[in-house]
Amino acid sequence: MTTVSRTLAAVFAIALSCAVPAAAQFTGPSAAGDAMTVASANDAPFGSYVAVTGRIVEHLREDYHRFADETGEIRVEIPEERWRGRAVTPETRLWLVGEIDPYRGGRYLWVESLDVVD
Repeated sequence: MTTVSRTLAAVFAIALSCAVPAAAQFTGPSAAGDAMTVASANDAPFGSYVAVTGRIVEHLREDYHRFADETGEIRVEIPEERWRGRAVTPETRLWLVGEIDPYRGGRYLWVESLDVVD
């Protein structure tokens, strides 16, 4: 074996030994919101970040809609920029992430992220 071959073999062996994948996981609260049902979101404290899956069932006015899953309904505010040009119907399943905020004696979800699930 030549010196160059030995050097290449050593470099290759060192590179393989350094290529160990990291296996860390964070299991605490997420800024993306805790996944929950609409019923749970309706009981969450103001300021909580939540993630819900369901459908928009009604446009109320401006950026406000009624959102529902099999457990209930919640008013949501979806700013224009969250749509990113996507067309959504009442049959489209969505994943919404946002903050629970107070509204005239009730609550609503101020949406920070909207993704189509289907």
